[in-house]
Amino acid sequence: MDKADKMNSEPVIKIRDLKKTFKSNNGGVIEAVAHVNFDVSENDFVCIVGPSGCGKSTLLRMVAGLETITSGRITYRGEDVSKPRKEIGMVFQEYSLLPWRNVIDNVALGPEFLGVPRQERYDKAMDYLRIVGMEAFSHSFPHELSGGMRQRVAIIRALANDPDVLLMDEPFGALDAHTRILLQKELLRIWENHRKTILFVTHSVDEAIYLADRIMVMSARPGRIIDIIDVNMDRPRHRSDPIYGQLAEQILAVLEREASVSFGNANTEKMTEMKENLCLN
Repeated sequence: MDKADKMNSEPVIKIRDLKKTFKSNNGGVIEAVAHVNFDVSENDFVCIVGPSGCGKSTLLRMVAGLETITSGRITYRGEDVSKPRKEIGMVFQEYSLLPWRNVIDNVALGPEFLGVPRQERYDKAMDYLRIVGMEAFSHSFPHELSGGMRQRVAIIRALANDPDVLLMDEPFGALDAHTRILLQKELLRIWENHRKTILFVTHSVDEAIYLADRIMVMSARPGRIIDIIDVNMDRPRHRSDPIYGQLAEQILAVLEREASVSFGNANTEKMTEMKENLCLN
């Protein structure tokens, strides 16, 4: 689907005036997310960046139906999201594989829950394992795999459910830099072949530019969308491209301006720390 078609079609995910508050231990109220509004179109790859504690993961969990909404509305293809649904899959930062199941049984977990016959779900799981080059590890257990291999399995386990939308909460955050780059390329290859709609949370500005069609920048808590940036670069993208660096500077400038408001102009140490946490990895 080209950009014009996306603009004319109904959003897959629509968020309107979303708010989330928590009760603190001392009886007070913590506002995590405030007045969030955005759309995600068909086959979009959207990244969300922002400082630690700004509500990125909370936002993603609400879209997944795993977290209740305080006020506002989230819809999937026009239907309210209030609980998990099979059309929306999620990949977490933690390696969320079941340790007592081998790789193929982990990948086949969703189809098993849906009542897919044993051989059919195993055939489907093997097809996905071949996509990421892990068919030789089908009978290995999670503790026998590297971090990068476990995260590949987590991604294809989500894909084996054939979700319409894939939510990803810093899935590569715990990986070393080299493995992270390899899995970024792997994810783009899978996305281009399967054309899922992806909403991806990351701390890394670099990762967002490499992956996304659009980047949504969140403020410090309470999290708000303070900028939406189109990444008008052809794929594959090269980090040496001057446009790449210009986009990084643009996004970091937005975050630094937000930090000056949130922490005060005198608090330069806190601003520098936040910028370093979001800099190129």
